[in-house]
Amino acid sequence: MKIDHIAMLARLELTNEEKEIFSKQLSSIIEYIDKLNELDTTSIDPTAHVLPIKNIFRDDKLKPSLPKDKALQNAPGRTDDFYRVPKIIE
Repeated sequence: MKIDHIAMLARLELTNEEKEIFSKQLSSIIEYIDKLNELDTTSIDPTAHVLPIKNIFRDDKLKPSLPKDKALQNAPGRTDDFYRVPKIIE
């Protein structure tokens, strides 16, 4: 494992002692991952999450809204029936 390359990607400056420590730690992590790859997972469906998750949305219902004049009454600036905002794109 090339610890110098990983340190450069992470923008870290490591001492030689730190490089040796992290190299051993990363090697043991990769060995563990390789051990997990030995498991037979052919009968297991791929999942994105361990728990079944589904979104629960309420049905859209048409409701009356504020009249335009009432909605715009506290607007700091308005043009006709619209809010006036500062120009941000030239």
